Amino acid sequence: MHGLKVTLRQDAPIALDVDFDCAPGELLALVGPSGSGKSTILRSIAGLYRPASGRVAINGEVWQDTATAAYVRTWQRHVGLVQQNYALFPHMTARANVAASLGELPAEKRASRADELMALVNLKGLEHRRPAELSGGQQQRVAVARALARNPKVLLLDEPFSAVDQVTRDRLKRELAVLRRTLNVPILLVTHDLQEAGMLADRIAVLHGGRLLMTGTPEEVRLRPSTATVAKLMGQTNLFDGTLEAAASDRTSGRLMWRGIALDVTRTGAFSSGQRVSWLAPADHVLLHRRARPVGEGMLNPVTGTVTALVTLGERTDVTLRVSGANVPMLNFNVSTRTVRNGDIAEGGEVTVSLLPEGIHLMPPED
Repeated sequence: MHGLKVTLRQDAPIALDVDFDCAPGELLALVGPSGSGKSTILRSIAGLYRPASGRVAINGEVWQDTATAAYVRTWQRHVGLVQQNYALFPHMTARANVAASLGELPAEKRASRADELMALVNLKGLEHRRPAELSGGQQQRVAVARALARNPKVLLLDEPFSAVDQVTRDRLKRELAVLRRTLNVPILLVTHDLQEAGMLADRIAVLHGGRLLMTGTPEEVRLRPSTATVAKLMGQTNLFDGTLEAAASDRTSGRLMWRGIALDVTRTGAFSSGQRVSWLAPADHVLLHRRARPVGEGMLNPVTGTVTALVTLGERTDVTLRVSGANVPMLNFNVSTRTVRNGDIAEGGEVTVSLLPEGIHLMPPED
C-alpha cells in the first residue's frame, strides 16, 4: 500500500487511540487542544517515541509493529521533521545545517545539493549566514530544507509557523502550498490554528484526549462534524438539542423541533422521526433579513430575537442574538461592519434571521 498508515494504542503515560492514513502528496492536519497527542503521534512516526502498542508503515515498509516486534531505528527512517523551534545548529552556517542531513551523499556533493535545497525554499544567497543572522522565517526555511535533505518518505511539520509574526506566517503558508506541489510524499501538519488547517490541508484529523474523533475534508469537519464534541473543537458555537419531528423516507428533508420552533432541514442522515438529536447551525448559514422585508415573506426558518452583543473585527462584526422565547440559548452569526454602521442592526434591537435548511446539521444527542 502506498502512503503512510498509522495505528497507535496505549493508556499511559500519554493516552493514544488513533488509526489513520495519509496518501502520497496529501497534507493531513492534526488538530485538537493541547495534550491531545498531536506531537506524540509525530514523534512516534519519526521513531523518537515508542508507544505501548501500534504499527507504523510507509509504502508497505513497516517501521514499527509491536505485534511482531518489528522496529526501525530513528536514523534509518527517511523522515523529514520540522519542529516548532527549528532546532538548527547555532555554530553552523545555513548551508552546513542543511548539508548535515545529507550523510548519504558523498562529501564532495553535499554543498551543491544543500545550495539546491536552499534555492528551493527561497534562501539563495544566504548560504553562509548562521541562524542568529537569519530572521525567524528564514530559519524556518532552513529547517524545511534540512528536512527535505533526508529525501523523506514522509514530511512531519510540528507547529512550523507558530514562532513567527503574522505577515511572515502568511508568506510561509503560501510557500508551503507551492512547495508541496513538488513533493509526492505524505505530509502531516500539527497546528492549533483551525483556519491554517482549513487553508492548507486536504483532510483534517480531529483529536481529543489522545483519541481520534473524526477525519474528513475541511468542509466536512467544519460543517458536518460527526459529534457535538467535534463541532466544539472546530470552533462551532451554535450547538443545540432538539427533536426530529418528521423525516422523509429518502432522508433528503425533515422538520426539526427546537424549543417550540419548527425548522426545515434538507438532510436527516440516519436519524428517524421522533428521535432526539444535537444539531449545528454554522454561523455562515445564519442569514440576517433586511428590515424592509415583512417577516415570513420568502424566509426560510425565520427566527426572531434581540441583539445582545456586537463585536467588530475589521470588516466583519460578530453578533450575539437572544432568541425570543423562554430558556432559548444564544445564537451567534456575523454580518459586514458596514451593515452595523448603516444602522441595520444595533445592540438591544430586534432582528430576524434565517437558519438556512442546507446548513443545519444533525448529530447524535449529547449526554
